[in-house]
Amino acid sequence: MANLKEVKQRINSVISTQQITKAMKMVSAAKLRRAQDKIVQMRPYSQKLTTILNNVSAASEGAADIAYAQKREGKKVLLVPVTSDKGLCGAFNTNIIKATNAAIKEQFVGAEISILPLGKKSYEYFKKSSYTLIDAYYGVFHNLTFDVVKEAAEFAMNGFVAGDYDQVFLVFNEFKNVATQIVRTEQFLPMAPQESNEVKAAETDYILEPSRSYIIEELVPTSLKIQFYKAVLESNASEHGARMTAMDKATENAGELLKELKLMYNRTRQAAITNEILEIVAGANALAGK
Repeated sequence: MANLKEVKQRINSVISTQQITKAMKMVSAAKLRRAQDKIVQMRPYSQKLTTILNNVSAASEGAADIAYAQKREGKKVLLVPVTSDKGLCGAFNTNIIKATNAAIKEQFVGAEISILPLGKKSYEYFKKSSYTLIDAYYGVFHNLTFDVVKEAAEFAMNGFVAGDYDQVFLVFNEFKNVATQIVRTEQFLPMAPQESNEVKAAETDYILEPSRSYIIEELVPTSLKIQFYKAVLESNASEHGARMTAMDKATENAGELLKELKLMYNRTRQAAITNEILEIVAGANALAGK
């Protein structure tokens, strides 16, 4: 059985850890609120912009003349795994890495794979792999703004138009609530209009000024960058939700461990007192015998 000093040290250590996890939970809760507000505001705008784009594209000739919609055989694939810069957020980063590896092994067998990591954790993992790594944009979370994220989006878009990549996929956590994040592997390029948009296009009468081609030329890149930025915001909100949940669970576990350690401390202390009493009694009896 451990002595009193060792148990006391363990109790103090757990108390310190519990204070840290409580503080991290509060910080994550504050960041989550801001991140959640951003993604809630972004979703309607992104969805409406995508709907308008798909309707305008389907209203006449279709999307066949759009550079970002050209379908090719997927021999060269760019994957964009979105993770966090820090850990202590449960399985948040692990799930993204697992989903990326699963897509490579199951969906893109035989393809030439390139990785564009967003977030330090995905960069640190895939820099050890044999895939082509684009390491210029993994620090987007240091200053998460649209202007910063759009540079990574433009790199993927320009690479697709130039023929460097036949397909581009985003792998990220979609924010559902504090306790739930859903891993998504979404096709970014070529553009994949929703099936229901064909019906909507027939019901929508657009007046295009100055011309359809000009509108498409301006609207498509903007829509794609917004879609890319939305995925990063989803991941950012999911990260804070996952860390808040993980720190809450860690705080609860620390509390349970404290109960066990305090019980052990009391038992050890009681045993020590009992031994001292026994030694005193034995000594007294020995003296009385003399």
